[in-house]
Parts: sequence; structure tokens; C-alpha cells
Amino acid sequence: MSGYAATRDRVEHYFDRSATKTWERLTSDAPVSGIRATVRAGRDRMRDLLLAQLPGDLRGARILDAGCGTGALAVALAQRGAEVVAVDISPALIEIARRRMPAGMHGNIDWITGDMLDATHGGFDHAVAMDSLIYYDAPDIAALLGRAAPRVAGKFIFTVAPRTPALMAMWRVGKLFPRADRSPTMVPQTIVGVAEALRRAGIRGHLRDIERVKSGFYISNALVFEERPK
Repeated sequence: MSGYAATRDRVEHYFDRSATKTWERLTSDAPVSGIRATVRAGRDRMRDLLLAQLPGDLRGARILDAGCGTGALAVALAQRGAEVVAVDISPALIEIARRRMPAGMHGNIDWITGDMLDATHGGFDHAVAMDSLIYYDAPDIAALLGRAAPRVAGKFIFTVAPRTPALMAMWRVGKLFPRADRSPTMVPQTIVGVAEALRRAGIRGHLRDIERVKSGFYISNALVFEERPK
């Protein structure tokens, strides 16, 4: 998992030191540029898509929001009645999420800074990871799902960056920059590639494609993994 740890640390550095203000504005109602507006709209659509994979009534359910960012998905889950453990590697983003939490929800969401899949977070009925696994390669994604599966009774819903010609071109250009100058780069995936990585890692379960969301510069593909599909 050394590759995972190195990528996780780059993600923390980027969001906690380089992009905090940009991310705070993007995930708010503040006016943004046309390009960022398309990203915001895409993220809103993806959030709704992920929520649609879960019951409308989540009372009594314990759910992991893995890589919660500024907390919009965690709040939506809590509004459905879930007990949410919202984890992000960036202390700055967790602080923004705490400030934005609606009044009366303090008992419904536990905001945690740290590794999103740390075993000490306990077990869950479901887990959601919106755009937080997009920086990892297929073997790391498989290893992450393998770590999480024994502690998630139901669905692990997550997104990947789809392997399109445009994203592959961006990924290749990004590899040319010195490592110290790079922001975290999305690693384009295919569903077949992720499924093959799971097979090679000996991780049993069912991987299902949900839908791809594209909005301007935002593109992401939602998937569901279940160790014991219903």
C-alpha cells in the first residue's frame, strides 16, 4: 500500500495547503466562473445519483462518507436519518464541513480527520466515496475495497475517472511535470480494469456500473461494489 500512502499524502497536501479556498468556493453557493459552474453542476448531479442508490429512509443506518470534503453528501445522508461517519484526510476541509453543518445535526455526523478507510472507524451498513478514489490506480482501488468490504454490510458506492481519450491525454501531460509541482492527478479507469484488479487481489464480490456524469470539465463514473449482493 506504499503507492496508496504516497497518493493519499499528495491529496492531503493539495487540498489542505494549495486548493482550500478554491474548493471552499466551488462547493458553496458563491458565484464562480463558467468552467467551475459546470464542475459544480456535475458534482451536484453525481451526489444525487449516489444518494439514489440508497434508501430514502436511512434511520438506524450507519454510513461511511469516505473522503467527505466539505460535507454536502454527509449532510444529505444525515437528513435521511443516517448516523454518518464523515472522514477526510484534509483538516482544512473538515473544518469547513463542521462550520457548514446545519443546526441540530451535531449528533448525526461525526467529522473525522484521517485515513478514510481506517479500520478504527468500525463497521457500516453502507459506504460512499464520491470522487475520493479517482487519484488511485486500479490495484490500489481493489486493495481499498478489500480493506473495506469486511466492515461494510451493504453497498460501497464510489466513483472513478472514466478512461476517455481526453482524460488520458490530460493524464499523460500531467506525468511530464516534476512530481513536486503536480496536483493530484486523476487516474483514468475502465470498469473491466477495476474488476480485473479485484479478481487478481482475490477479492470476491459484485462490481456494478451505475452511470457516467459529464458536465463541462467534470466527468466521473459511479460504481457499486457489494461483497454479498442482495
